[in-house]
Amino acid sequence: MSNSQREQGQIERQLVASLTRACETAKSEIIGFQWLTHEAERHAFPASLQIIWVFDTRENLTRALETGLGKRMYQLSAEALKEAGVALDTVEAHVRFDTEEECARVHGGDWQSRLASLRSASR
Repeated sequence: MSNSQREQGQIERQLVASLTRACETAKSEIIGFQWLTHEAERHAFPASLQIIWVFDTRENLTRALETGLGKRMYQLSAEALKEAGVALDTVEAHVRFDTEEECARVHGGDWQSRLASLRSASR
């Protein structure tokens, strides 16, 4: 394994740990928030990094954003990235929001298909 691959692996582990902490914090603070995930293309990291915050329903997601909690999720994302040593100019460009409800409606609850579909739509 090359040094670059080792470094990428270490950054990935740090990012998973810091995003897990952000997730647990958000679950205790934001009604309807369920989980988060991230994805990136290794060859284009960190520019391709996307953090996806998932809510149970569209209603809860909308309420959270309308009451200013989007700012809190951006803040938690930025803190997690900083903790993992990942530098991005604008965190907001790397954060998306989604819902279990929409995944169930459009993709039958299959998150792998949903994320792949969203990835290809954003290209």
